[in-house]
Amino acid sequence: QLFRILLGELSDTQPKILHNDLHAKHSDDNGENHLEGQMNFNADTSKNKDENTEVTELLYQKVKILCFFIIGSQNLEKMGKHVKAIWVQSCTKVLFMSSKENKDSPTVELKTKEGRDQLYWKTIKAFHYLHHHYLEDADYFMKVDNNIYAVVDNLRWLFSKYDPKEPICFGRGFKPYVKQGYMSGGAGYVLSKEALKRFVDAFKTDKCTYSSSMEDLALGRCMEIMNVEAGDSRDTIGKETFHPFVPECHLVKGLPTTFWYWNYNYYPPVRYQPALSENILKEISQVNKNEDPKVKLGNP
Repeated sequence: QLFRILLGELSDTQPKILHNDLHAKHSDDNGENHLEGQMNFNADTSKNKDENTEVTELLYQKVKILCFFIIGSQNLEKMGKHVKAIWVQSCTKVLFMSSKENKDSPTVELKTKEGRDQLYWKTIKAFHYLHHHYLEDADYFMKVDNNIYAVVDNLRWLFSKYDPKEPICFGRGFKPYVKQGYMSGGAGYVLSKEALKRFVDAFKTDKCTYSSSMEDLALGRCMEIMNVEAGDSRDTIGKETFHPFVPECHLVKGLPTTFWYWNYNYYPPVRYQPALSENILKEISQVNKNEDPKVKLGNP
């Protein structure tokens, strides 16, 4: 009962939200609602006039993804504005959440303490807030950190093969401690609409409780209890879609063979993953053969 009272504190206020549509004018993006550091979504895109966006546009309408960030109040200004200006315009809707209210940026106040040990409590309250206010506004709900970059169009293609009415979650699968695996918090993860419903219901019925500060593991255990499937988010050739570390670790230097990461992966890890698929590399190689041998490419 106390848990439900605490969660109820979030139901009274609703912040401004970014309503994003990459392929249309933004009626909501007027001077009043414009955020400092927000990209101009209505910028001239004529330079891409020859680009075929038909599939992207169809997926944008079909698969609705709400992206939300849980950011420490001290980082909202210096980090939040950069996230807004880079990739979140591809999300259907965007929410920023923090322990405290921020008057300079539309933020959901979760009314929690600060600190990493509060992350799972913040996550619980965040998902309850989404369930109360935005359940019908999206098919999938993606929790990401402010230091993540996501290609949302690729995720839409992945999710288009599934039904949001089915209980499923996606992310980078780790295997210890949970039989079906759990999703790495560092790589971000996604709950379907039905998975979100079950997560919230789990706390209403005491099937899941706030018993650990280890956010990703605790959420993964709750997903398994509520029969939410840990989805396979790998691509058609078995490469991972979600990555918990910076690109340099996955693409260039790699990680030491003794690092815990190799034992945590739910699926057999690929120790070196080229940034481009083999087919694309072959096409580039063929193009290079046709180039003037006197022309040399400079450093990137």
